[in-house]
Amino acid sequence: MLSRTLGTTGPQVSALGLGCMGMSALYGDADRGEAVATIHAALDAGVTLLDTGDFYGMGHNEMLIGEALRSAPAALREQALVSVKFGALRDPEGRWSGYDGRPAAVHNFVAYSLQRLGVEHIDVYRIARVDPEVPIEETVGAIAELVEKGYVRHIGLSEAGADTVRRAAATAPISDLQIEYSLLSRGIEAEILPATRELGIGITAYGVLSRGLISGHFTPDRQLAANDFRAHSPRFQGDNLRHNLDLVEALRKIAEQKGASVAQIAIAWALSRGEDIVPLVGARTRERLTEALGALDVGLDAADLTAIEEAVPAGSAAGDRYPSAQMAHLDSER
Repeated sequence: MLSRTLGTTGPQVSALGLGCMGMSALYGDADRGEAVATIHAALDAGVTLLDTGDFYGMGHNEMLIGEALRSAPAALREQALVSVKFGALRDPEGRWSGYDGRPAAVHNFVAYSLQRLGVEHIDVYRIARVDPEVPIEETVGAIAELVEKGYVRHIGLSEAGADTVRRAAATAPISDLQIEYSLLSRGIEAEILPATRELGIGITAYGVLSRGLISGHFTPDRQLAANDFRAHSPRFQGDNLRHNLDLVEALRKIAEQKGASVAQIAIAWALSRGEDIVPLVGARTRERLTEALGALDVGLDAADLTAIEEAVPAGSAAGDRYPSAQMAHLDSER
């Protein structure tokens, strides 16, 4: 497994990371045994970065990762680096009610995460979304205190705009910014990516398959469960979905010429965007993990990249990546 570094202050990690959210929440029911087996398979294949959030399944995902780490061989357990997002507030019905980036809350959140994960420290710790009521300097400063005490190794950010990234980096060393980046979501290229590169901050890119939309496995007649986030995502609705799947079919032609799957082409494209970008793959099964890892063997030359850009031009996706309420929050941050 090839490795990359999360910015100038972050750890060395595998070229692909494993996003574990779908093993607990937002994509319908998941098989716990298969999820643990998939984490083990990822570690065995050389994947080192495991990404989670303390609000994924209201702690379920952290406990799942903790179980997988405890039951993994010692050598694999020791190579694992865990990235945790915090700060999202939820109620017993699973509804979302904002974000909390106050220093006291930061210290509270980390205490519970350490317990659920069964670890002595968290490798990368980041607020899931910037709290509009708390200056980012205060939130990052609180994480910096945790670094000093040994509970956190590196400070990350998530879905932050360029100005916020700069302010955070002026407060404490920032390892990486976790943000959506894919063929269908290229908004970071205008201002955010130049800012992180100027500051030596890495990118952990989530949504590289646009939540399965450009995996090559999503069909227009697929029925989504009520607890599947995509049932409410604009990109998966009506004419938007039909348009976006047409883009996938254009990408499939390129994949067939390369002897690869659509998912592998999409992941390989993300890998090609720079050594400072580490794509997170959201595989929930060993089968999908194996397919994703195959992207590491897909070589894309200049002609291939041109063909991909022509098949899926920047800005060609139909529909926002989140429902309107969530997009309003992100737009205010950007």
